[in-house]
Amino acid sequence: MGALGVRRGLEWLLGLYFLSHVPISLLLDLQVVLPRELYPVELRNLLKWYAKEFRDPLLQEPPAWFKSFLFCELVLQLPFFPVAAYAFFKGGCRWIRTPAIIYSVHTMTTLIPILSTLLFEDFSKASGFKGQGPKTFHERLTLVSVYAPYFLIPLMLLLFMLRSPYYKYEEKRKKK
Repeated sequence: MGALGVRRGLEWLLGLYFLSHVPISLLLDLQVVLPRELYPVELRNLLKWYAKEFRDPLLQEPPAWFKSFLFCELVLQLPFFPVAAYAFFKGGCRWIRTPAIIYSVHTMTTLIPILSTLLFEDFSKASGFKGQGPKTFHERLTLVSVYAPYFLIPLMLLLFMLRSPYYKYEEKRKKK
């Protein structure tokens, strides 16, 4: 498979990532910042089940800093998801480079405190989490594995936008 095939494969993977992120954000993540009346009881119960089953303290008792990340997801990222999905499914849309770089850096920056909290916080002593959270290293790793793709795929996107000769190329404008 040539360079074009690899590029198109990555573009399709990224298109699927952004397309799948729309329902995840709307139906689950944003329950933390939007009025609960917007969500049917089944979706609220799904979020409660996930938070309890995976011992996710950020969704059981969301701290203000985490809510601020989800507000950014609502205001900045959610409008970008369909645009990015379109650009990557269509392929060859060089105009997506700068917005994709901004998205990837922003997302990875928000994931660093999230992953650090999940890995290093002592939830038995952290008053803000009311003792809720992973208790064993295995539970921590399981929870980190849920969040990790939202760091790794933006990292892959960033490297793709910065390293791909196709996306690095800038068309020179004709001088009049």
